[in-house]
Amino acid sequence: MNVPSAPGRRLTAGLFYTVLAAWAFAVWSAPIDSVQGVIQKILYVHPPLAFGAYLGFFCTALFGGLYLWKGDDRWDRWSLSSAEVGVLLCTLMLLTGPIWAKGTWGKWWSWDTRLTITLLQYLVYLAYLLLRGFTEGSERTARFGAVYAIAGVVLIPLNYFAIEMAAGRAIHPENLGDGSLGAGMGMPFLLGIVVVLSAFAYLVVRRYEVACLRDEAARREVEATGSEGAWAT
Repeated sequence: MNVPSAPGRRLTAGLFYTVLAAWAFAVWSAPIDSVQGVIQKILYVHPPLAFGAYLGFFCTALFGGLYLWKGDDRWDRWSLSSAEVGVLLCTLMLLTGPIWAKGTWGKWWSWDTRLTITLLQYLVYLAYLLLRGFTEGSERTARFGAVYAIAGVVLIPLNYFAIEMAAGRAIHPENLGDGSLGAGMGMPFLLGIVVVLSAFAYLVVRRYEVACLRDEAARREVEATGSEGAWAT
C-alpha cells in the first residue's frame, strides 16, 4: 500500500510553519485600513480560506474523475481526503466571514448572492462527506461520490463570479484585482494564500495516510476473520 513517507510529511509541515511565521509578522506590520480599521486585517485570512476551499473541492472532483478513469482506490482516497480538508477550510471561511461582516456591515449575515451560494456549496460537500461516512468501503458509493463531486464542482466558478452575476445588487466586496489592495497589504495577503495552500497540502497528505492505514487495518481484519472461519470448518 502506497502510504506517504515521513519525509513528505515533514516537508509539508516545515513549509507550513515557515510560511506561517512570515505571514504572522507581515499581518502584524501591515498598515491599518483608514476606513475599516483593524477589522480589515481579516482580509489576510478570509479570502485565502476561500481559495483553499475552492482547491479542496476542485481536487475532490479531479481525483474522483481519475478514480472513475483508472479504477484505482488510491484516487478515491485522495478525493475523500481533499473533500474533508476542503470542508474544514470552508467551515473556517464561514466563521471568519461573519466577523468581518459584523465589523463592516453591522450584521453577522446577509442573504447576499455570494454568501448564499457559499452556504449551498458548503452543504453540498457536507452531504458528500455524510454519504461517504455512512457507506464507507463500498465501490458503488465511491463511484457515486466521484460523479457527485464532479457535478458539484460547477459551484466553484458560480461562486467566484456571483458578484458579477448580481449586476451591482451584491453587498459583498468585489473580487480582488490589480491595484485593489493598498500599499503594504499585498504581501500579507499573498502569504495568507501560501499559508492556506501549504496547510491544505499537509492536511491532505496526513488524511490520505490515515485512509491508507484504515483500509489496511480493514483488510487484515477480513483476512483474520476468513482464517478463523477456515480453521473452524
